[in-house]
Amino acid sequence: MLDSVNAFNEYRSRTNELILSKENLVMKRLYNLDTQTYAAGALNIKTKEMLGLVASMVLRCDDCIKYHLQKCHEQNCSTEEVYEVFAVANIVGGTIVIPHTRKAAEFWEELIKQ
Repeated sequence: MLDSVNAFNEYRSRTNELILSKENLVMKRLYNLDTQTYAAGALNIKTKEMLGLVASMVLRCDDCIKYHLQKCHEQNCSTEEVYEVFAVANIVGGTIVIPHTRKAAEFWEELIKQ
């Protein structure tokens, strides 16, 4: 199953390079704004990544969920913290979020096995 993590990272890197290679100023600014948003500030990076995970789950973006799960893993979130994030996302987003929670749970298991 670790192939899923590697495949996601390869796809994301390859497509980001493709997009940024087109030298579109708006896209470059958007990517930069995203990077700056998740930098440490009044809230630490770990908290911001957990917030990003909740938002991604509520919006039902599986790629975004995987990205923020990886960032949460890098920030040493515990499984207990991640599952509390899952709970918040499901309360806010409703039962439509459950299928995305299933995928997220699988991806988290892959990450912690690394």
